[in-house]
Parts: sequence; structure tokens; C-alpha cells
Amino acid sequence: MRLFLTLALCLCLCIFLPPAGTAQETIEQPTGTITVEDSTAQDAAIASRIRGILNELEGYRDVTVTVSNGIVTLRGTTLDAVAADRLTDLAGRVEGVVAIENNVLETTDVVERLNPAVERFQARFSQLVAFIPLALIALLAFLIVLVAGIVIARMRQPWDRLAPNKFIANIYRQLVRLAFMIGGLVVALDILNATALLSTILGAAGIVGLAIGFAVRDTVENFIASIMLSIRQPFRPNDTVEIEGDIGKVIRLTSRATILLSFDGNHIHIPNATVFKSRIVNYTRNDERRFLFDLGIAPDEDFATARDIAQKTIENLPFVLPEPAPNCWVEGIGDSTVTLRVTGWIAQHETSFVAARGEAIRMVMAALTANDIAMPEPTYRLISDLGDAAPTSDTTKKAPAKPVAAEPTEVSATADKELSKIIDDERSAQAESDLLDRDAERE
Repeated sequence: MRLFLTLALCLCLCIFLPPAGTAQETIEQPTGTITVEDSTAQDAAIASRIRGILNELEGYRDVTVTVSNGIVTLRGTTLDAVAADRLTDLAGRVEGVVAIENNVLETTDVVERLNPAVERFQARFSQLVAFIPLALIALLAFLIVLVAGIVIARMRQPWDRLAPNKFIANIYRQLVRLAFMIGGLVVALDILNATALLSTILGAAGIVGLAIGFAVRDTVENFIASIMLSIRQPFRPNDTVEIEGDIGKVIRLTSRATILLSFDGNHIHIPNATVFKSRIVNYTRNDERRFLFDLGIAPDEDFATARDIAQKTIENLPFVLPEPAPNCWVEGIGDSTVTLRVTGWIAQHETSFVAARGEAIRMVMAALTANDIAMPEPTYRLISDLGDAAPTSDTTKKAPAKPVAAEPTEVSATADKELSKIIDDERSAQAESDLLDRDAERE
């Protein structure tokens, strides 16, 4: 049994193992018919031809060539393995070569390995020195185009005439500078015969610009909103506006924010991106402005009489405009009161809105009181725990009439004029940063 296993193992080894002496790595050899005659002169010619070729090539000076019976043997060293492998293909192309034995190795001599690198550096330095005059000419051309663009951009005309305001004019100037800079770069690269590099530069700039745009998205949005607001001009300096619940007079519009002055004298900075997307209420756009207020009337009074008294009082006020006409009506009814709504119009550029509204309330209340029209009083219902319900009191007691001022007080827009003076002083101190134009067309 042991003998049988031994024979089976030997048979497997003979089948699956390669014969002894078979090369593990095959090298491509010349193909073709091998001649019968052996020529010493042909071997010498092959060796001479290969040596001549290697002498003309760089890096093969340490390679020796011997030829016997058409078999080429190569020995020696080269700088790298790639150069050694290239010899096989080179020798195989020579006529008459039967086989090739490439025994060339990669050199380990440090000096021989460094010499080519030193030579390359020297060659590149020589090229750099020869390239300097052309580079200087290209740089000079770039500077000439760039300076021309800067000079044109600094001119007041036509940019101030084309742009609606200074902010847009400065944007035009920046675009002109950028266009001339790109043009100068194209001219310089064309002189250097490197225009293909421009597409790479622009592509990289586009990628960088996209990344920066995502990083500063809010800033870019605010900048674009500033441009749109400066073109649209939705309000003017000293206009009374309401933006996102903030009410005040407009001081200025900058490249970053809209600045308001509240009626308390506080500065309100609102980002332009918020202003552009928000609902803007401009109270100053029209000179005529309506005020309104509600008054409570006791439920047992004559509503028609109270309404006529209130409307006649509003119509007789000197600061109330006849057109549009004032009005008065019953707005609603509550638990112990009836609401009377009174409206009137004023010329707000000459009359203070808050003073006019307050004086109108005072005069209407005085007129109603003088005509015994009662205002609602608190009403209480008392419930006793005795046998019978305690008497209840749900009547409204009228207050005695009081003396009434015959004439309304002054309601001129003095306070608004004081705020306007503050705004004008601040605008004069920082006129350059303002994007608003009093003479621009309104949207």
C-alpha cells in the first residue's frame, strides 16, 4: 500500500510540475526562420550594429554586447530597470538575431544615479534663464492692459451717467477692472504660448468661487439685495416706514443695511436681505394720511345722535382735510358698550399724525360729554345667598358734564421736523455711504 501511494505521488509531480530548467518568466524573443549556415561575419555585424545604436543612446555606456550563432548576450548596468528591459526590444529588431539573453542590471552606484538629476536641473535652469526675457515682455503686456482698465474705471463718465447711483457705478467700475485684468492675462499667456493654461485657471477660479459662495451665502445674498434696493429705491430719506414690525424714519441705505431712526431717537439697522424680502409700509409716500380711533358709548344712548356729533366735530377740526371726507360709524357691540369708530384725514407733511389723532380724540370726547352722551361705566351684578335675590344694579350712571375746551390745540409737525433735522445732519456727515437718491424714480 505504501508503494502504491509513493508511485501515485510521483506521477502527480510529473504531471503538474514543469520540467526542470523551464524559465518562470518568459522574455519575448525574435521570431522567424533560423538559417542553417553559421556566419561569424554576420555575428560581428550584429554586435557592431547594436553597439553603434547603444553609443547613440543615453544611459547604455556600461552595457556590453556579444553575439554567437545569432544569440545576443547583453551584460552591464543601466540607471533603471525600464532602460534595461528596453534593450530586449531594441536588440530583437536587428536583422539576424536568433535569441537574446538580457543580463543587464539596474546600477546601485549613487554617483551615476545622481548625475542625470543634476544634468536635468542644469538644463531647466538654462531654459529658465532663456525664458526670462519673454516672461518680462508678457508681464509688461499684462500691466499695460491692467493699467488701461484701471484708468478707464476711474473715469467719472460714463459710469456715473449710466448707473442710477454711486453704488451701482462702483460695481460697473469693478467689472471693468476685472474684464481688463482677464484680458491682460489672456494677452500674457498668448505671448508665452500657454493659452491652454487659461482654461485651467478659470476652472479652478470657478470652483473656488463656488465654494466661497456657499461659505458666505448670507453675505452674497445681502450684497445682491443691496443692488436691487439701490435700483428700486422703495423709499426716500426721511420717509416713515415700517419693516418687519420696526417703524421709523429712513436715515440711509448702505451696502449692508437699511438704517432707521425710531421716534424714540434709536437707530435701527435692518439687513438689506431682510428689507428686500419683507413687506414695506411707507407712511410718507402720500401726503394725505388717515387716522382712526374707537370710542365706547353706553348701550342705552342714541347711537345716531352720538355718531352725528362725532362726525360733525371731526369735520370742524381745522387740521382735518375736507377731501377725503371724515367718517364715523358703529363698529361693534360689547357686553356693556357700543364701539363708535371715527376716521379723518390730515396733510401729514404739515400736521403731526400722533398729535392730530390725540387732539381729535379729545375734542370728540368733549363734544359727546357736552351733549350728555355717556361713556360706558363698569356694571356689577350682586347675588345674595338670602332667600330672595338681592336687588341688582345694572344701570349706568351718567357723569356730570364738565367744561369743554372751545378750540383745538396746536398739532403742527414740530416733532417730526426735529427728527428730520437729526436725519439731515447724519446724512451730511456720511453722505458717501448712502445709496438713496432723492431725485431717483420711485418703483
